[in-house]
Amino acid sequence: MVNQLRVGEVLRSSQNRDPSIEVMGGYPNIHHLTASQVLAPIQLSKGINPIAEVKVTPGVRRPAILVRSSPWKAGSVETPWHDEFDLGNGRVAYFGDHRVDHTVPVGETQDAVLLKAWTSHRATTVHERTLAAPLLVFATVTRNKTPKGYVKFCGLAVIKDVEEIEQSDQGRTFPNFRYELALLDLSAEDDLLNWAWIEARGDQRLSTAEALERAPRSWRRWVEGGHAVLPEVRQRPLHLEEPEPSLRSVKRPADDYALFPTPPQSQSGPVSIAEHDDRQPKLTAALLMERLRSLKVHRREGRTSPHKPLALMWAIARNARGEPRLAPWPEFRDEVGKLLIEFGGPQSSPTPEYPFWHLRTSGLWDIDGLPANQAGRISVSALDRSKPQAGFIRQADRLLSDPFVRCQAIAVLRETYFAGFAQHNLMEQLGLAGYENASGIETLAEEQEQQGPAARRTTNTSRIVRDVGLAKAVKEMHSDHCQVCGKQLAKRFGTYSEAAHIRGLGQPHNGPDELANLLVLCPNHHVQFDTLAIYIDPDGVVRSTADGSHTGVLRQLPKHHISEAHLRYHRALCGRDAPVQEVPVHSPRPVQP
Repeated sequence: MVNQLRVGEVLRSSQNRDPSIEVMGGYPNIHHLTASQVLAPIQLSKGINPIAEVKVTPGVRRPAILVRSSPWKAGSVETPWHDEFDLGNGRVAYFGDHRVDHTVPVGETQDAVLLKAWTSHRATTVHERTLAAPLLVFATVTRNKTPKGYVKFCGLAVIKDVEEIEQSDQGRTFPNFRYELALLDLSAEDDLLNWAWIEARGDQRLSTAEALERAPRSWRRWVEGGHAVLPEVRQRPLHLEEPEPSLRSVKRPADDYALFPTPPQSQSGPVSIAEHDDRQPKLTAALLMERLRSLKVHRREGRTSPHKPLALMWAIARNARGEPRLAPWPEFRDEVGKLLIEFGGPQSSPTPEYPFWHLRTSGLWDIDGLPANQAGRISVSALDRSKPQAGFIRQADRLLSDPFVRCQAIAVLRETYFAGFAQHNLMEQLGLAGYENASGIETLAEEQEQQGPAARRTTNTSRIVRDVGLAKAVKEMHSDHCQVCGKQLAKRFGTYSEAAHIRGLGQPHNGPDELANLLVLCPNHHVQFDTLAIYIDPDGVVRSTADGSHTGVLRQLPKHHISEAHLRYHRALCGRDAPVQEVPVHSPRPVQP
C-alpha cells in the first residue's frame, strides 16, 4: 500500500496512534498514512517535531521535520504569536517556540532543529541541499466541535529565510525566531506527498542520490538550483477545502473551514481593510513587473520624470539590505531627495514628496500614518508634521525578497526608465552595483587610515576563492571551444578559452562554484554574457538582450549538465525572463491622484 498525504486534506491526529485504524471520526488517521517499518511513529504534539536523524555516507540525514501551527492558541500565554499562512502565494511565516517564561537562551529549544535545518536550506552546493531536511507543514483545525486532534496538511516546504525578532507578551518582551517558509508545488504528483520518500530518507542503506530519486519533482529542482528556482517551484493556489466526509455528517459553523477563522485584532481595534486585503493572494511576480513597466510618470518636453522610478529603486535597495518595508518620511525625504538632485535632470525639481505620495497610484505602494482628513494634495509641511511612513505593499515586499524577482525588477526599471542615465553612478549610490553584471562584486575591502609623515591607508581585502581545478576540467571537456560561437582560440602553444559562472560568485548573486553553474566561452562572449548583453533563452538559443536577435545556439555536452535555474537567474538579471502569471489576480484598482 502506498501511503500519501494530500495537500489540503484534514487528518485525524489523536492520542490513539494505532496505525491499523484507517479512519477515525470520519477523517483519515495520520498515523495510518505515515506507518513505517523504517521510521518511528511520527509526533505532532509540539510545534516543531523532528524525525530522528540517521547516519549516512557522508554525514547525517534527517528524514523530515513536521511543523504544526495551532491558530486556535494564537494570542494565548502558551502561544503568544500569530503564524501567517499565505497559501495562495506559497508562503508561511512561522514563529519559533521561544516564550517569555523560558530560561534557556533563544535557539536552544526545539528551534535548534530548525536553525540546523536552515544551514543546509541556505547551502550553495547541491550536495549540502541533498542532505537538507524537508519540512512538512500542518495547521490545527477545528472539526467535530473540537480544536484539538485534527490537522490540515498544508504542504512541503523549505526555509527561505530566518530572522531573529523581539516579541511581547502582556508587556514583557522576549526574543524569538521568525521563519519564512516557501511551500513547494506538488501538482506534478497530483498534490500528493508520497510517504515512501520520507521512509527512503530514513533508510541508512540508501544513498542520498537513491533517496532523492523518490522525492517530488519540485524538491529535486530545488536541490539542483537552490533558492534561485523558488519562483518556479512554489506551491500554486489550491482549493484547500476537503469534501464532506462520507462516513458522517457534521453541522459546522460557517467559518469552521477557514485555516484562520477569526480575523486578528490589533491593539486599536480590527485590522484595517488594506491590511486584510494585503493578505489575500493578489499580486504575482508577473503583475509586479507589469506595474513597474507601466508607472504613471510625468513628462515634460519629451523627457520622462525619474521621480517615481528613483524612489522605487531606492525602496528595492532597502529590501535587498533587509531593512523594514516602510521608511519614515524624514529618511525618504533626505535620501530620495539627494538622488533627485543628482539624477533628476537639469529641469527637474528635487521634490521627494511627489513620489512619496503619488506612488500609491501604482498599486505597489503603501502609506501609513497620515491623518484621516489629510487633503488629496500633499505638502512637505504636512508630511513633516505627521511623519508618515511609506514603502512597498506587503506582497510586493515579499516578492522582492526573492533574489530572482528582485533581479528582474531592477532590470525592468533600469531598462524602462534609466536607459539614458549614467547608471553605474546611480547603482553605486543605491548599493546595487552588483546587479550591473553577472559576476557581482567579488572583492570587499576594509580601509583604515594611519597617521605618519605621509598619509597611509591599510586595506584588508576579501576575495572569493575559486576552484581552479573545476574551471580547468570544464574547459577540457569542451576542448576550449566556446559554447556560443564554437571558436577555439589558438595560442603560441595550445588553445585558450574562459570559464564563466552563470550565476556569479560575487554579491549579491552568491552563486555556487560548481560544474552546473559554468559555461566555456571565448573572451568576447564571456564579456557580453557577464555584462548582460546576451542571454540564453529556455530553448537554448543565445539572444541579444537589446533586441532579442538570434546570436547562436548554446552547444551542450551530455557530461556537462547546465542548471536551468542558473540560466533563469541570468535571464532575470537581463530582464528577459518574464515570470509566468500563474493565477488570475483580483487586485483593487489603483487610487487616482
